[in-house]
Amino acid sequence: MVAIAYEDIVKAPKALLHDHLDGGLRPATIIELADTIGHPLPSTDPTELGLWFVTAADSGSLERYLETFAHTVAVMQTADALRRVAAECALDLAADGVVYAEIRFAPEQHLEQGLSLDEVVEATVAGFAEGTEAAAAAGHSIRIGTLLTAMRHAARSQEIAELAVRFRDSGVVGFDIAGAEAGFPPTRHLDAFEYLQRENFHFTIHAGEAFGLPSIWQAIQWCGADRLGHGVRIVDDITAGTEPVLGRLAAYVRDKRIPLELCPSSNVQTGAVRSIAEHPIGLLRDLRFRATVNTDNRLMSGTSMSREMLLLAEAFGYGWAELQWFTINAMKSAFIPFDERLAIINEVIKPAYAKLLA
Repeated sequence: MVAIAYEDIVKAPKALLHDHLDGGLRPATIIELADTIGHPLPSTDPTELGLWFVTAADSGSLERYLETFAHTVAVMQTADALRRVAAECALDLAADGVVYAEIRFAPEQHLEQGLSLDEVVEATVAGFAEGTEAAAAAGHSIRIGTLLTAMRHAARSQEIAELAVRFRDSGVVGFDIAGAEAGFPPTRHLDAFEYLQRENFHFTIHAGEAFGLPSIWQAIQWCGADRLGHGVRIVDDITAGTEPVLGRLAAYVRDKRIPLELCPSSNVQTGAVRSIAEHPIGLLRDLRFRATVNTDNRLMSGTSMSREMLLLAEAFGYGWAELQWFTINAMKSAFIPFDERLAIINEVIKPAYAKLLA
């Protein structure tokens, strides 16, 4: 098989379900915004700062990884800053060939300068619209849906769930909980999830990343998650061998086609897996789980969707057929209406890959 070139992957359409807004800022933007508010940074050189984020996040600890967000969140406390960061996010993803993206952020973390929760969401959604329009003018079409995240160690999940539903017709397509898993099970937020189900609203839950099968089981069976944020530890319920044997939870996840928002580089950084080559995504794809490829935090992982796809192509010998499979999996699992998903699959993704496969 001929190796796939990075520049060709950039041109291929990609779909992204798990990407944090505060984990994808441009280093130069952080420096400019930090300067206006007097926030100290480890470096004021964009290249050095970008490297610092990757090094600090590359610790093998989810807790240490999460510490890096103190700097990005600090510079995202005004409507103008949020709008700018969201617009640049849309432009950067579109330039990388991403045609559909769901970007998540936690509104409760952006209130330090007096913004209300509604104002935080309004500014961010406006930024995505602005970036999408600018990307289209540059010849790159992208559709962005926003996910509102509640922090699992806090007590505002019901409030954020209601906020998400309030903005469901203004760009917000789903809800999420995030933060350190250990000691903060998803069942602590059961009221919010039950409310979302009553409202016929979509949600994903960070589960099965740093914590194992109980986290996944609770997210699905107690909370009713539509998708699993990461979910990589589902592999703990699979007995490897010539013919792998699935435990009851793994079988249920596969049978129900519950999407796994897998983030290869991030999983290596946080110590969830040892290397890309040993990432369970290979096994999960072979077993036909609804596996998707994601970036998680592009700044902290020094990555992009194209880079994640390239790493998998190199590690597992994947070609265009496999990359199309991951892309369609993601698009099938998106939180936008079925007809819109179908249009992107049939009118954008499949025609582009048909040419690449020819």
